[in-house]
Amino acid sequence: QVQLVESGGRLVQAGGSLRLSCAASGRTFRSYVMGWFRQAPGKEREFVAGISWSGSSTYYADSVKGRFTISRDNAKSTVYLQMNSLKPEDTAVYYCAGNSRSMVRVGLTRSDYDYWGQGTQVTVSS
Repeated sequence: QVQLVESGGRLVQAGGSLRLSCAASGRTFRSYVMGWFRQAPGKEREFVAGISWSGSSTYYADSVKGRFTISRDNAKSTVYLQMNSLKPEDTAVYYCAGNSRSMVRVGLTRSDYDYWGQGTQVTVSS
């Protein structure tokens, strides 16, 4: 069993930066593909970024490519999402997710992940 706890969300001005963290409990974390999703009010939860167990493979939604960077530190059981050049449309609750069934293939849909955090609110003001 793995528990995921996100942190780092807050109110920021457009053009600013934030780094979200996701702390995982459980030693098996290091073998999981990890991802970040987000959900804005009235919208479906959408994939933002994903990373393989080793960090050698990363994937991004087109809307964040070039602005966001996902990374992980397996020694610290933590996944990060560095968000730069933030836009008001990035406002959402951001969720960390883990896929215990894959080490390499990064899934792009909610059903690919079986562990979820509680979410952290990111608000970007214009």
